[in-house]
Amino acid sequence: MSGKSGTAPHAAPAKLQLLELLAAIGTAQWRDFAAAAARHGLTSTQARVLAQLDGPVPMRGLAKLLVCDASNVTGIVDRLEARELVRREPDPSDRRVKNVVATDAGREVIRRVREEMQATRGALDTLDEAESATLHALLERLRPTMEKDA
Repeated sequence: MSGKSGTAPHAAPAKLQLLELLAAIGTAQWRDFAAAAARHGLTSTQARVLAQLDGPVPMRGLAKLLVCDASNVTGIVDRLEARELVRREPDPSDRRVKNVVATDAGREVIRRVREEMQATRGALDTLDEAESATLHALLERLRPTMEKDA
């Protein structure tokens, strides 16, 4: 035993344990996201497209973000466009490239999807303010490394 309280120090978790926890949390968050999206008549992939549209994104860029073939993105965007949640615009620097842009309605529906993710919100509510701040700092530190090849 060590330390003033007489308790043994905590061993650092193995990377495998961390990976398993991240995977479990990611899976649960994805289920929550998909369920909220379904309540708005969206597939999880359609909602994921909307979530990626902070600004104009080329069709090819969406395919890369979704890790799928560009032909799949065309069908997804077609269905979102039919619901007036996105629109296609020619890229100002290369008119052959089509960018996908969320409409006001699209931005509103993805905002509501995120707002309605009750399981995820409930899990985060179990953290106190200091824990939330620590988790945020840790995730911000991991994010650039995780997204660099995306």
